[in-house]
Amino acid sequence: MDVETDEKELKAAGAEPLSDGRRGLRIHGWEIESRKRSILNSSEHQLWEQKLQTSHLPEMVFGKSSLVLKHVNSGIKIHFNAFDALNGWKQEALPPVEVPAAAKWKFRSKPLQQVILDYDYTFTTPYCGSETIEIYTDYGRGEISQRTCNLHWEDCEEKIDVVSLASKEPILFYDEVVLYEDELADNGVSLLTVKVRVMPSCWFLLLRFWLRVDGVLMRLRDTRMHCVFDVSANPILLRESCWREATFKTLSASINMVQIGHPSDPAAYSDPSIISQRLPIIKHKTQKLKVPDNL
Repeated sequence: MDVETDEKELKAAGAEPLSDGRRGLRIHGWEIESRKRSILNSSEHQLWEQKLQTSHLPEMVFGKSSLVLKHVNSGIKIHFNAFDALNGWKQEALPPVEVPAAAKWKFRSKPLQQVILDYDYTFTTPYCGSETIEIYTDYGRGEISQRTCNLHWEDCEEKIDVVSLASKEPILFYDEVVLYEDELADNGVSLLTVKVRVMPSCWFLLLRFWLRVDGVLMRLRDTRMHCVFDVSANPILLRESCWREATFKTLSASINMVQIGHPSDPAAYSDPSIISQRLPIIKHKTQKLKVPDNL
């Protein structure tokens, strides 16, 4: 999805592009920036393995890529990065998904190597984003101190207004950042991405973990965040987390999947946006956060 920003639309919305060649914009007290970088090199890969205390990482880890949304007045920064997501994978430590015996050989890195899948090779993560508070300390040097925090998200019954998001507002900024990806030795795909869309009235993002183990399982973990710009009040963020999962066997047996015409063909399940509504909900939670003026 390519979006060309019109300078007149930016100005009319009270927005301006970020300076110094950064990709993003400032709008109604928010700085929103996306960073796309290359995958980890071998030395960085080893360093990450040491820090995460693991000998397994996804094939492609975009370690310096991120999406950052900073509320300038409060110093609150909500950001998304691969390291914290993989730390969540390591902490959750789900049992490995069983792979058909005929496909296990694909995981070998050397001929005749014995394959022992005793870890969650799907890199499934419960990650919903990272939270930091940046505080400017002016001792003549204009330094910034930064600390990790747990913001006070409250459970709520409110829902993100999907109808308003579908309105034909101009898109001032859009980007998609891949955090990590693995093809599971040609047995499927494990993919973590985050997308952001900024309109004159709000910003909206989708953090999505998508897993397909061919012939075995599909898993979708979505986190959506939405913030409506309101100059008369402190910003309120809504966050919806929805986890869906089903086996190929269950989906193949369902009437709806038969109607699609490809009940057992992995190619029929390549687009998570299409298949998502057919996966049963395992867990769903909605929360809100009222951003203070300053901390």
